[in-house]
Amino acid sequence: MVLSALAAVLVFVGVSSYVASVNSKVGPMVTVYQVTKDLPAFTTLSADNTEPVQVPQRWAADNTVLKSADIDGRVVSTPMTSGATISLDVLVPPNNLSPDEREVAVNVDAVTGLAGRIRPGDQVDVYAVFTDVPGLTKQSRILVENVRVVSVAGQLQVQTPDAKSLQNVIPVTLAVSPESALELTYAAQMAAEVRLIGLPPGVAQDRSKEQRTFDARQLGGKAVAERAR
Repeated sequence: MVLSALAAVLVFVGVSSYVASVNSKVGPMVTVYQVTKDLPAFTTLSADNTEPVQVPQRWAADNTVLKSADIDGRVVSTPMTSGATISLDVLVPPNNLSPDEREVAVNVDAVTGLAGRIRPGDQVDVYAVFTDVPGLTKQSRILVENVRVVSVAGQLQVQTPDAKSLQNVIPVTLAVSPESALELTYAAQMAAEVRLIGLPPGVAQDRSKEQRTFDARQLGGKAVAERAR
């Protein structure tokens, strides 16, 4: 019996040492949330499509350690595959518009969207190029100045205007005045190109003398308006 008791103690000590060794290697655990099914971009997260998972803290990025309140009702900006971990950078920022602001999304590509350099919170100008609008001179113009970038979504595929092929676009949401939202909506339909122009941080200088339009006259030619259809 003495030998049996001694053996039991040795087994207990061995198991305890092994568990302690594993715990020291794995470390404390934290909760992350994963999606339970494939989700397209702009899906609203809820308990129906997410689940909590315990992982070692050392394996979890800081922006993935979230609570259910952090994700419930939030929208993902990019497509996600089943089992993917949710991080703060894939969540559309919550609405923080002032009473005189509106959100409007414009589709850009790697060139017109500054090659991925813009981030939420940046300030940009929006330029448009009009080439085939009845009665309007072919020109490029500043549509909106110094507007705030609310969110930058992942790359999506949409049909080209002729509906014959697909093109890759990046939806960028801007906070603008109601009047500017109308301008951008018109340009998205009628302009040949809508382009974001990056601005230096803290733009506050007087820009009233900046040129706002450009056409053939600046190149020594003649600005000819498109004929009415």
